[in-house]
Amino acid sequence: MKETFLNWLNRFLVFDVFLVLFAFFWFAIALVAHSFNLDLGLDLWYKLWTPVFQTAIGILMLGAILSWLISKISQKLKT
Repeated sequence: MKETFLNWLNRFLVFDVFLVLFAFFWFAIALVAHSFNLDLGLDLWYKLWTPVFQTAIGILMLGAILSWLISKISQKLKT
């Protein structure tokens, strides 16, 4: 059960990492384009920042801490 949970958690965290990286690259490209007066969705990115990207970053941090904690508890129980 624990291994299945950790497996799904790790898969979800990998997806979440790619979502956060996508958000970063979108922001960087849209910011550079904005300086050249091109519209590549910077306003949309700002609208999605709080509900989507901040949440994804928070879930990523929580998942990493949870994965570490489960690993440490498993090591303690084995000894």
